[in-house]
Amino acid sequence: MIPFRKMNGLGNDFAVVDARTEPFTPTSEEVKALGDRATGIGFDQFIIIAEPPAGETALMRIINADGGEVESCGNAARCVAAILLDERSEPEVTIASAGGPMRAWRAGGGRISVDMGTPRFGAADIPLAEGAGDPQALAFSEPELAGLGPAACANVGNPHAVFFVPSIAAVDLATVGPMLEHHPVFPARANISFVEVLSPGHVRAVVHERGVGPTRACGTAACAIAAVGHHMGRLAGEVTVELPGGPLTIGLEGGRIVMTGPYEVDWTGMLGDGVYTRDPEPING
Repeated sequence: MIPFRKMNGLGNDFAVVDARTEPFTPTSEEVKALGDRATGIGFDQFIIIAEPPAGETALMRIINADGGEVESCGNAARCVAAILLDERSEPEVTIASAGGPMRAWRAGGGRISVDMGTPRFGAADIPLAEGAGDPQALAFSEPELAGLGPAACANVGNPHAVFFVPSIAAVDLATVGPMLEHHPVFPARANISFVEVLSPGHVRAVVHERGVGPTRACGTAACAIAAVGHHMGRLAGEVTVELPGGPLTIGLEGGRIVMTGPYEVDWTGMLGDGVYTRDPEPING
């Protein structure tokens, strides 16, 4: 059995295992079973902290509740950064991930800031299927999707499509989210966001997360929303992205994305062979 933390960032929740001293490699089926909210721990992502590949503080592996491993997760990065910062006296840490390295530091008020890197807007970087069209005005012809208008796409460590709409309340996320995630135009699938602009510095959004579904918060989606909105001239250089779980502050500094938001430790337990036990008292985060 190995200890784990149940953590969340604005309700986007994780089971986090520190496997730096004792390797832990669950199968896809084990993660799916543990992620089940009726019979398992219940989470959006399973996070493994491992030894870093090239001098970073640690490596973060991210496995979605559907068992598929993905490149990046902003809310999980804040949770992992909090664990690493608690261990050491340095003012910042660097987290390696499949989506690239991320620097993180404390921002005050129980919040963590993470440098999420540079957004990429090219069709091959996102990636889009060959001949898909303009990545910043991607049109869909299906009757269920045509009324949504065009999507603006970016890669912020993972692929995103952002729709600016008059009202997020009018979007049938449960129907169009899965259709868009698995649309042939996205060969690696995509995270899908619908955004209502309240002002250049304040938006409201809902997100269908790749491999998860509708989520209370998605850190990389907030980054993508701010990045594409600023790139298109619709949003300011600092944006509050209001998600169902709460707000994230996204700043664009020198072409890089800095995400700031909270994290929480919900409870702790022990995990092994696809089963878990829950400790009687949580730890402080």
